[in-house]
Amino acid sequence: MTPDQVFQVVSALVMPQWLLMAVAPRWFVTQFLIKSFLIPVLLACVYAWYLFSGGPVDFMAFSTLQGINGMFQAGGDAVMLAGWIHYLAFDLIAGSVVLRDAHERNIPHGWVVVPMLFCFMLGPVGILLYWIIRTIKAQKLS
Repeated sequence: MTPDQVFQVVSALVMPQWLLMAVAPRWFVTQFLIKSFLIPVLLACVYAWYLFSGGPVDFMAFSTLQGINGMFQAGGDAVMLAGWIHYLAFDLIAGSVVLRDAHERNIPHGWVVVPMLFCFMLGPVGILLYWIIRTIKAQKLS
C-alpha cells in the first residue's frame, strides 16, 4: 500500500470508535473498545512498521526541536505518516480515558461530548476541557 492509502485506512479505522463513544457510550461494543485499546494497538503496529522500517531511529533527534524538525524533513512521507498515526492513537486513548473516567464519576454524557470532540481534533485541549468539567462537577458534589 502507498503511504496515501495507509493514511486513508488508519484515518478511517478510528472513526467507528469515536462515533460509538459519542452516540452509544455504554453499549458493550463501545465498552470493549475503550477498555481493550484494540484500535490504538492496531495503530501502534502500523506506527512501529513505518517508524522502524526506514532504518534505525535517531533517538537523540528527539532531544532538540531542530532534531525533530530534521527528522520530519528527512523522513518524507513515512515519518509524516508515523507522526499522524501517533496522533490518531493517542487522541483515541485520551478520548477513551475521558469517557471511562466520566462513567466512573457519573458525569452525564452530555457534559463529555464536547471534550471528546476536542480530544478527537486537538487531544490535549480535550483533556483540559474535561479536567475543567470534572473539577467543577466534583466541587458541586462536595
